[in-house]
This record gives sequence, C-alpha cells and structure tokens, in this order.
Amino acid sequence: METSEEEIFAVAISSPSDTEFDAVVGYLEDIIMDDDFQLIQRTFMEKHYQEFDDSEENKLIYTSIFNEYISLVEKYVEEKLLDRIPGFNMTAFTMSLQQHKDEMAGDIFDMLLTFTDFLAFKEMFLDYRAVSVSRCLFSLA
Repeated sequence: METSEEEIFAVAISSPSDTEFDAVVGYLEDIIMDDDFQLIQRTFMEKHYQEFDDSEENKLIYTSIFNEYISLVEKYVEEKLLDRIPGFNMTAFTMSLQQHKDEMAGDIFDMLLTFTDFLAFKEMFLDYRAVSVSRCLFSLA
C-alpha cells in the first residue's frame, strides 16, 4: 500500500500536564461564559466602575476594589473548578498559566490576567465605564 505525503499526518504528543491544563482551560471557558459568572462580574463592575478614571495616578480605593474582586471572582471560579476537578489547585494552575500563556485564547487569558495584573484589572473597569457612559448618553439622545 502506497502512501503519499498528503496522507501522512502529524500526531501531536502532549504530556499529561498539558492535557490537564487544556481540560482546565475548557472548564474555565464554560465557567466564564456561564450566565451566573457574567452576572457576578457585571454586578461587581456596575457597583464600582464610577470610582475609576483614566489617569496615571491610581486612587487608594482601587486597591480595596481589586482585592474584593479577586476574592469574589477567584473564589467563584475556584469553587466551580473544584466541582469539576476534585483536588484542583489554583496556585499550581496559575503557575502553569505562565508557561502556556502564548497558547491561550485572548478572552480567557485577559480575564485570568485581571486576577493577578492590576493594570489589566483597571483597564477592564475603564472599558466598562466607557461603555456605560456611552450607553447613558445614547439613551438621553
């Protein structure tokens, strides 16, 4: 039996840790797309977005809002992951996230980045504020 070059397929070899990472990312996609998560995040941002402004200087209140966000959202995500993956370790996943950051879809990585990167967190609020202000102005017109 002859095989042409077109019939030869490359087989991807992945380690168990890569497979586990991919599974966690799949679960994360499900969690952050879920209506419950969207409501939690939107309610939190609605409550605090007016505190944020687009200036170089960061207000002291940003730190407490950031810590509250991390506590609320990270706890929710971790609980949902523990429901799906008994023994899940968020710290270990966060470390493996750095190794795989180039492989991740933008939306998921950006959301996870808001857990650890204050500037990404602030940018998320500034974006939300801009949309909220535009929506308000549009409804007045």
